[in-house]
Amino acid sequence: MPSDLTPSQKKYLLNLARQAISQYLKNKTTIQVDPEDKLLKEKRGAFVTLKNGDQLRGCIGYPLPIKPLYQTIIEAAIAAATQDYRFPSVTPEELPQIKIEISVLTLPRTIKDPGEIEVGRHGLIISKGFHKGLLLPQVPVEWGWDREAFLRHACLKAGLPEDEWQKGVRIEVFEADVFSEE
Repeated sequence: MPSDLTPSQKKYLLNLARQAISQYLKNKTTIQVDPEDKLLKEKRGAFVTLKNGDQLRGCIGYPLPIKPLYQTIIEAAIAAATQDYRFPSVTPEELPQIKIEISVLTLPRTIKDPGEIEVGRHGLIISKGFHKGLLLPQVPVEWGWDREAFLRHACLKAGLPEDEWQKGVRIEVFEADVFSEE
């Protein structure tokens, strides 16, 4: 996805995520900022992914643009570090080893034909009833999945049988501007 974020805006958001996690781990308070930059105040969907080496350590975000981007990044960063049910909270001692990745999302759109899904370009949201699962566009690339494997794993993430995508689910795709700390 062509980015509308400049390198300096991306660096600001990565630093903001790290500061938010650090402050929260130290004293359980949320960093307060009010950026001048209008683009950072636009409502955008975004996810913050934390990794320690090659290991996922947390990933939380908002798929829809419900809050200003900078606020979404602060909240998602803290939640990825402390509220991802798959992992224990990140410790202050561990934080220096954590690498932060941010994915700023486009609005999801519903598709009818799974053949429209482009691995490496699209993220997926699979939903049926109360079940919903989201996978970011970089996930199938990191795992070497083809389109069908991507769909199967999105169904599993939604708590559905892996072949449910063939039986009638809502499939939404989105794109993401993905950037991380060096």
